[in-house]
Amino acid sequence: MKKDCKVVWDNCLEVIKDNVPYQSFRTWFEPIVPVKLDVKVLTIQVPSQFFYEWLEEHYISLLKKTVKKELGTEGRLEYQIIMENGYNSSKPYSVRVPTNSATTKNQPVTAPMDLGRTDAIRNPFIIPGLKKVKVESQLNANYNFDNFIEGDCNRLARSA
Repeated sequence: MKKDCKVVWDNCLEVIKDNVPYQSFRTWFEPIVPVKLDVKVLTIQVPSQFFYEWLEEHYISLLKKTVKKELGTEGRLEYQIIMENGYNSSKPYSVRVPTNSATTKNQPVTAPMDLGRTDAIRNPFIIPGLKKVKVESQLNANYNFDNFIEGDCNRLARSA
């Protein structure tokens, strides 16, 4: 029995609808259009690159589970992204992107840290290797508070 991509995607949407908030479902899943179904690969069309990245970052585990539930353990998801053409915006084109095999959310980052140091805290705004540049203030040196004349219009400035 051959399955239709629309039927498979509708079945996936039923499961997804029960697992995400209503507004998130309307925002992120209703605009998706099923394109085709090859052996065990469901291709869906998403409106933009950002849309694809958001789904991959926030909903990839849910998408994988629902696709595998519908297509079996070998089931995979592939995206078709609508790209706007800069020269002729009336004819957008699409790019096919397979789903990532590993999730990218909250991957640990290793950075060398010397926690044993007890030196004074260094200034985080000083970058080693850069020369200190003297910038002229471009203010008139003749105007200072020693020769400031107080009048009705600048009394507040003088009191400060």
